[in-house]
Order: sequence, then C-alpha cells, then structure tokens
Amino acid sequence: MNFKDIYLASCWGIVFIILLLFVQWLIATKSKSYQKGSVPGKIDEALGHESFVFRVHRTFMNTLENIPAMLGTCFLAMLIGVDPLWAAICIWIFVVARTMHMTLYYVIATNKNPSPRTWFFMLGLFANLGLFSLCIKTLSS
Repeated sequence: MNFKDIYLASCWGIVFIILLLFVQWLIATKSKSYQKGSVPGKIDEALGHESFVFRVHRTFMNTLENIPAMLGTCFLAMLIGVDPLWAAICIWIFVVARTMHMTLYYVIATNKNPSPRTWFFMLGLFANLGLFSLCIKTLSS
C-alpha cells in the first residue's frame, strides 16, 4: 500500500480543515464588506458578540490560531507513521468540533463563558493533543 492509501481518511480530514478555513474566510470577508465605511483588515472596536460581523471575525481568527498546531501535528503523525486509524479519528474529531464551534459561534450571541461553543473548542483541542500524544508515543517506541 502506498502513503496515500494508508492515510486517505486523514488526508480527507486535512482537506476539510483547509476547506473550513476558506469558508470562514469568505463568510468573514463578505459579512464585513456589507458594513458601512468598511476598511479592509479593520474591525470596528465597538462591535461585540451581538454583532454577526464580530462573531464571524472571531471565529475566523480563532480558527487561524488553532489550525497551525493541528496541521503540523497531522503532518508529523503521517510522516512518522502514527497508526492511520487513530490519526484519522483525531483529525475527524477536530473537523467536527471546529465545524460545530463555528456554527454555534455564528448563531449564538453570548458573552457567557463557558458557552456551548466552548465545549466544541475544547473537543478540538483534545483531539489535537491526542494526536500529538500519539506522535510522542510513536517517536518513543
């Protein structure tokens, strides 16, 4: 079996992680462009969770903060030969968690913490840490 076949499910998960980033970028850019006096790269500091523009911007920024560590861990896992099933499970849990985080952030305007989106943020974090732990275990054996 070749590399692609072994890690096919993981590779598709990575495709969806990148797709999620593009979708969030497009939604954030489009929603902000409808704001009067919109300036590229700047968000009105007066906006809060009640604003959809604020929420989509924060979701996109949060994803930008989380994806580098996950993608790095994904590629490390595949390079060192982490068990393909467990790698795919961790990656897909991350995809589902980040999608749910995004969806909940879009529809629930709350300053409450923890909010429902927090649980999915944490699930994504644990998926990343789980995959990273598998990397350490694989390197150590």
